[in-house]
Amino acid sequence: MTPATVLAAGFAPHLAADRKSAEVTDWAARVGWLVGLALFVALVYWLMREGWKWRGTLQGDLPALPAAPSEPGEARLTMSGRYHGSTTAGQWLDRIVAHGLGTRSRVELTLTDAGLDVVRPGASDFFVPREALREARLDKGIAGKVLTEGGLLVVTWAHGERLIDSGFRSDHAAEHRAWVDLINSMTKTTTTEGAER
Repeated sequence: MTPATVLAAGFAPHLAADRKSAEVTDWAARVGWLVGLALFVALVYWLMREGWKWRGTLQGDLPALPAAPSEPGEARLTMSGRYHGSTTAGQWLDRIVAHGLGTRSRVELTLTDAGLDVVRPGASDFFVPREALREARLDKGIAGKVLTEGGLLVVTWAHGERLIDSGFRSDHAAEHRAWVDLINSMTKTTTTEGAER
């Protein structure tokens, strides 16, 4: 035997030991894991839904939202964009879900001398009377939505015993400043008129 043949004969058992048949897929275990994962996701979704309903129950003292008057007057400003939700004023994570205020949606805003008309396709519309408006400001976040600094128009208004912050984002963010200025101007005028009475 030549040295090469001896060397090859010495490696042959090792090569045979390295060759193994492919492992058989354990489909029962895979299906079990997938079913378990699906059940876990369903449980998490159910718990979130129950939490949402529980929050709505806690906010049951919130009165029904006012509807727009039949003749609100001439529009001073209009805006198309998104409604990102409402929270207790000053607490940007305390979402209000009662009366559909927690539902995000498209929005058409109209500001008149009578107040702020909030029209939401697919969700409940509401109206904020002028005397309920407290202030407007630019902010960066509200209840689960964070944007760049000044990317959100937040309107503070009174409803029942609560002060509420509602967050809106225009399709054209440059419009936000005009809304802040006009709403704040209207609230100052309302305060002055109330003090004179």
